[in-house]
Amino acid sequence: MKKGTIGKAIAILCVFAIVIAGAFIAKTNAVVSCEDCSGYGYVHALPCADCEGAGAVDAEECGTCEGAGTVTVTGLADGEAIADGKTVCETCSGTGEVEPGSGYYSTFMGLFPPLVAIALALITKEVYSSLFIGILLGGLLSANWKPITALDNLLNDGLISAVSGTAGIFIFLVILGTMVALVNHAGGSAAFGRWAETHIKTRVGAMIATFILGVLIFIDDYFNCLTVGSVMRPVTDRHKISRAKLAFIIDATAAPICMIAPVSSWAAAVSEFTEGTGYSGIELFVRAIPYNFYSLLTLVFVVALAVMKFDFGPMKKHEFNAIAKGDLFTSGDEAKAVEKESENPRGRVIDLVLPVLILVAICVIGLLYVGGLFDGASFIEAFGNTDATVGLPWGALVALVITIIYLMARRLISFKDAMACIPKGFMAMVPAILILTFATALKNMTGLLGADVFVGGLMDSAAAGLANFLPAIIFVVACVLAFATGTSWGTFGILIPIVTAIFPGNSELMIIGMSACLAGAVCGDHCSPISDTTIMSSAGAQCNHLNHVSTQMPYAITIAAVSFVMYVVAAFVQSAAVLLPIGVVLMLATLFVMKACSKKAVEQ
Repeated sequence: MKKGTIGKAIAILCVFAIVIAGAFIAKTNAVVSCEDCSGYGYVHALPCADCEGAGAVDAEECGTCEGAGTVTVTGLADGEAIADGKTVCETCSGTGEVEPGSGYYSTFMGLFPPLVAIALALITKEVYSSLFIGILLGGLLSANWKPITALDNLLNDGLISAVSGTAGIFIFLVILGTMVALVNHAGGSAAFGRWAETHIKTRVGAMIATFILGVLIFIDDYFNCLTVGSVMRPVTDRHKISRAKLAFIIDATAAPICMIAPVSSWAAAVSEFTEGTGYSGIELFVRAIPYNFYSLLTLVFVVALAVMKFDFGPMKKHEFNAIAKGDLFTSGDEAKAVEKESENPRGRVIDLVLPVLILVAICVIGLLYVGGLFDGASFIEAFGNTDATVGLPWGALVALVITIIYLMARRLISFKDAMACIPKGFMAMVPAILILTFATALKNMTGLLGADVFVGGLMDSAAAGLANFLPAIIFVVACVLAFATGTSWGTFGILIPIVTAIFPGNSELMIIGMSACLAGAVCGDHCSPISDTTIMSSAGAQCNHLNHVSTQMPYAITIAAVSFVMYVVAAFVQSAAVLLPIGVVLMLATLFVMKACSKKAVEQ
């Protein structure tokens, strides 16, 4: 047996030993609020407002109360009293509390399944089995080690829920893969590559062009990852930029850009969690942008690396192989999967640009339509109410039909060729779909184990004696939570209510704390192998997923370290006009020092 294999086996055994030890230590007898009565201990019936207690509207059964004439309500408003119809909740017998399904609920074991999955993925370099083991561990912990219940949790709350919850994104992925295959077959990608060869003449130019396109597509991170990757792959391939570097640039201009763009799906999501702050959701989001150091410094970092022609960590090896050997992949199955398509000599640049523009325009319309723009909602309200899992496939399907008609009208493809591109698009996206399914199932397992409740308790206890360092602490906690769960949206959904409760309303420190929460969520999401945005970036660049994770992590940690220092300073110097220039200078100084140290090490 090889030494490397023995080392991996020992590491895996150590991971499981820690899990088993933690399982015995962490078990708790905690109780949670009863969902059926919202913790009040009773429920009561009120006349249905829609049918005024009649049970019917216009001679038809009322859909709200299903003909009963009453609706069951939990709790009462302050000062309100109802004598009639009030009954003790059967679920909790009037206590307002029930035992959780797992003895590990709201303990640090809630974070163990994702941490184990991440550790195994980084040790074994095998992502599918690692994620599945994490899901299985989550199922066992949530079922108190009962195998049948664990299997129920794994299937129903894990995998089946993951597929149903992300089916819209799966459809979007397949349609986008199909459009890429169509444009490639029609010769549009090859024509764009030839155009780029004459207009983008350097590696630096190719990286900056990819960065700019990523900045321009700020509406949604999924859409950003896949569109930028599809458009810029021919350009970066011609300039011998490794797929790992392309994936990093895509990822660096996805979530970080969406988090500082007021008109984006991310801004809309943040707005949902900001009640009781004294600001409207979008106003608070805009005020937080100047203090979002991680997102802003990531943009500085990407441009600086390109201009300085400098790389470090595992990325250095990938870039060396790309430049010196023409090996864009270094390792991974993607290198074997790449096939040279026969180029249609009649393809033009417009055959790539027009389908992309159509896709962008109709997807934006789709997002606004789903959000209710055409039903009277304002532009901002439509973005706030939209659902990307519905709006993106809606727009992509329309764009696909238009693209097929256009390419057939140009006589670049036949109908048979167009239909053959559908399974090609599906096959290209199978790895991303599998990883996304497993990653979402793993997030569901952490929910069953109350990881959010555990982290919320930690934040509440930290607030008492560390007021001036709270922004930096919030940033670190958000990083860890997003890294472990793979979701930035879930992270700021958990932490924003805590942040707004800790800081005084309408204070600058609350804005800084909010920014720290959002920045940490993006940072953890950026590093996590189970993050959907990280998975999408790998898919967009057609890069081995673990190669992307391992090469990006040192970069993200470097930016996070500088951001942490800035949040420590921000608690005392509460002025974005002063802090931002300091942050930019500190980021550039860090890179110059690292480059000088790297050069000195090579010379020695």
